[in-house]
Amino acid sequence: MKKWILFFFLIIGVSAVHSQETSDSLPYALYKNRVVLYSDLGFNSAPFTLKDDFNEGVGTLRFKHNLQLAMGIGIKYKWFGLRIGFGIPGTLRPKSRFGKSQLFDLGLKFSFKKTFWDIEARSNRGYVIVDAHEWNDTLNNLSPNLIRPNTRAQSLSINGWFFRNDDFKMAAVFGKVGHYNKPEGTFYLKGTLNYFGVTNEGQSLAPNELIDMTQSKSYANNMSALDLGVVPGYAYVGRLNNWRFSAFGGIGAVIQSKIYQFGSTTRGVLGLAPRLDLRFIAGYSKPDYFLWFVTDFDIKSIRFRELRYNQIFYQLKVVGGIRLKEREKKKKSSQKVVKV
Repeated sequence: MKKWILFFFLIIGVSAVHSQETSDSLPYALYKNRVVLYSDLGFNSAPFTLKDDFNEGVGTLRFKHNLQLAMGIGIKYKWFGLRIGFGIPGTLRPKSRFGKSQLFDLGLKFSFKKTFWDIEARSNRGYVIVDAHEWNDTLNNLSPNLIRPNTRAQSLSINGWFFRNDDFKMAAVFGKVGHYNKPEGTFYLKGTLNYFGVTNEGQSLAPNELIDMTQSKSYANNMSALDLGVVPGYAYVGRLNNWRFSAFGGIGAVIQSKIYQFGSTTRGVLGLAPRLDLRFIAGYSKPDYFLWFVTDFDIKSIRFRELRYNQIFYQLKVVGGIRLKEREKKKKSSQKVVKV
């Protein structure tokens, strides 16, 4: 956490130097009248950990799912945008160790005046507990992970960013229909509403041999939370020749209503939780084409005293495309009619 805070203030310091540059022209270029064709390749991941005083001296359970490459093909023109995404057959990790996972991801992004909105629903099903052979005698070094096919993590998020700077446009930050021609930065406020959690379909999230029978939370088969809060932060866009990058960094807090379930019993509590906002984009862009490396992190947590659930939803992908040139409008030649 200290490293992220240091990085956050470093961005503010660098942007303060660039903010001394003044220009009457806009800091960005948008090509809304061009047809933009693009494709992306990457993957989404959602690892999480459970921390508690489990039996066998175990303090942390690390859950991971198998990874699958996903590809998208899209088009943008003026207000119209369409992207078709599909998974590439095969997995990035061996099924013998990480099993089979299913991913669902549906999102909507749009800008309105000085705000940017991001609505996303995510679901990951099929996990393994990494290095379970250290306390499970039925596993070994060749098969070290405990496969949990019914474990599912889900998240529904509605986020809105308000930017103080009128010249900060997310369309140029994302780099498909435009890009920035000079450095630009702004403070922002992010309002966030989230529902998220993890479940194991009636069975405890922790393996039976690790359950502390004196603690009801150790039997939990479901943990979820609904939270609402505000995250202040700073966004910065930089440029070096045709290389461009952008970074978002914010730290805030949310009011959180959280529950855990075991059997037919549900217990809940109201509390506060930290929230971190991180986003990075870097790449090469010219008026006719672009290539971007995009990352997005969504960090969530739930805590019931010693029992802590921490999850990172993140995506890594490469986006490349071309901006077709505008068609030249044919000028109508006027002919004079001479009367004889």
